Amino acid sequence: MSADPTGQVVWITGLSGAGKSTLAVEFVAGLRSRGHSVVMLDGDELRDVFGATAANSQNHGRKGRLALAMQYAHLCRVIAAQGHTVVIATISLFREVHAWNRAHLPGYFEVYLKVPVEELRRRDPKGIYRRFDAGELNNVAGLDLAIDEPDAADWVVEFDPDRSIQTLTENVLHHFFRRKLV
Repeated sequence: MSADPTGQVVWITGLSGAGKSTLAVEFVAGLRSRGHSVVMLDGDELRDVFGATAANSQNHGRKGRLALAMQYAHLCRVIAAQGHTVVIATISLFREVHAWNRAHLPGYFEVYLKVPVEELRRRDPKGIYRRFDAGELNNVAGLDLAIDEPDAADWVVEFDPDRSIQTLTENVLHHFFRRKLV
């Protein structure tokens, strides 16, 4: 696979449990099957890289989360500048980050997974919503920590319980390629 000399960044965002990582894995596979050089980043893994482990990051507020999101954005820029497509799955729901990304990331393509909180609570793969309800967590994005829904996402994915991940991935890939970012 060869790198695209212009590079680009696909920013997949949504609340915890929305399916960001699942979509990112499938999206990356779709790009790679088409011969693209892709680097996938996941917010859960990046917290470890940047030293924001679960033990010391669960209760940080807006300022800490915003700083971490900006680190993610800068890392994406560095990798994309080397000609790769970067696909990142991260909550990072801050207007400042979205604006910075649009101004500074090449070929920026933002996907927002908009899933109702009731569905997120039902899924709750990491037990975040259950632990919040039990009083064990605070500063949970979308609950007691305000978020900024993207106001200019390139693709907003409204929750549909009947849509498969394969169908969703094909829809996002189609929209991505149609926008002539690749």
